[in-house]
Amino acid sequence: NGALVLASSEVRFNVDSETADPIDVQAKVPRETNSMVEEFMLAANISSAERIYAEFPDCAMLRRHPAPPPSNFDPLVKAARQQGYTVEVDTGKQLADSLNKATDPKRTYMNTMLRMIATRCMMQAVYFASGTIEEPLFRHYGLACPIYTHFTSPIRRYADVIVHRLLAVSIDADSTYANLVDKKHTEKVANNINYRHRMAQYASRASVNLYTHIYFRGRKRDETGYVLFIRQNAVQVLIPKYGLEGTLFLRSNNKNDLANLEWVFDEEEPSQTCGEVKVTLFMKLLVQVYLDTSDVQHEKLALRLVDPVIEGFSVPRTLEVEEDKGEGKREGEEVTKNNKKLKT
Repeated sequence: NGALVLASSEVRFNVDSETADPIDVQAKVPRETNSMVEEFMLAANISSAERIYAEFPDCAMLRRHPAPPPSNFDPLVKAARQQGYTVEVDTGKQLADSLNKATDPKRTYMNTMLRMIATRCMMQAVYFASGTIEEPLFRHYGLACPIYTHFTSPIRRYADVIVHRLLAVSIDADSTYANLVDKKHTEKVANNINYRHRMAQYASRASVNLYTHIYFRGRKRDETGYVLFIRQNAVQVLIPKYGLEGTLFLRSNNKNDLANLEWVFDEEEPSQTCGEVKVTLFMKLLVQVYLDTSDVQHEKLALRLVDPVIEGFSVPRTLEVEEDKGEGKREGEEVTKNNKKLKT
């Protein structure tokens, strides 16, 4: 029906049970059982939306996902074209079919990166009160369904609590109250939930950054990465092992910096070229990952290019064996100490 299967990088940290310091960082691995559970949850959410809208057409708590303007898809269309694929974006179904066809057995990660770019082309889904907009605008673009809400997680989402209350009234299991059936009050609550959701996303990203900085403090790692975006002065690199992204800057603000080589940026392709080395989208790189502590107030995860080698720009490989702080562990050695999972 045109539902989109998108992708994003999610990170998990293993933390020390005593100090709570991160001792390992890894990308979250999706499993087939997750997809099965998601299908049942989507069906439950859609059925709940249909029921509460039928019973309370003016004050149902629903969730919509606006269709992105065509210009939002420009980075995706360019990236796919560079890889030899055509992505149609006129409708959600065309987009879903195009992404499904853009596969290469020799580059299994390419399709995942295309879906990551597609995710960033999307608009933000929002909660709303059914009586505040016209019914054609209820549609959820990503799920390709005409009506949707959140019902399955009342222990962690307040919108689900409202939906449960409406459902309870609809089956005569509970009684209503004034604010529950007040369209203006429902819209006010929906707007506050949308705001709080954005704030929670910012907090989650800040948490990931904090634990990432703690983990890489005093460490340098050479890791395989893939070019996800190309900018005028930098490339965005995805590191699948950690599920992290970092920025590889190509130019320095210091004019006396010997590494400030001449890079030629092609915005249309897009690409960056230095001498005989041309960096293109989804290109496989070897990068050195480390924590830049030059500015104590603004520490950040930084990348340096290891391979391909560009004289005066690339750095040599780091030693394969490093010692973790206070542990004396060899890099990559399994940590057998009692740990606990921290999902951020």
